[in-house]
Amino acid sequence: MATPAAALRPVCVLYRADRVRRPDTCLMTRPIMPDDGWCDAPHHPDYNRFIRHPFPASAERLWRTDHAYDLLAVLDFNLHPRMQGRSSAIFLHLMHDDARPTAGCIAMHEHHLRQLLRLLPPGGGIKVHC
Repeated sequence: MATPAAALRPVCVLYRADRVRRPDTCLMTRPIMPDDGWCDAPHHPDYNRFIRHPFPASAERLWRTDHAYDLLAVLDFNLHPRMQGRSSAIFLHLMHDDARPTAGCIAMHEHHLRQLLRLLPPGGGIKVHC
């Protein structure tokens, strides 16, 4: 329930095209669809992977009623290799309106997230310290 202390690289950017404009970034970018999700079931073969709903195991919905995932970058934590139970769905996403903490992601105001995505060089990343 905390952001991992690590060097993290965004691998792709997802956004709600019905709510926000496409970000200016060198990363692969695609709109979020209503059936998009992310598997968070540690024992499922698709753990910590993009999935489509309906899904037979526990999976977070990326198409949300709040605005946290209107713009997000998938971070490379626990992607290659994946370790069951290590953590899943570590994203760089928009801050909640009430500024509450995340469950391990990094949350930012939209302006700052867009600026970071625009300035981030290919292969660039961020370093999280404890």
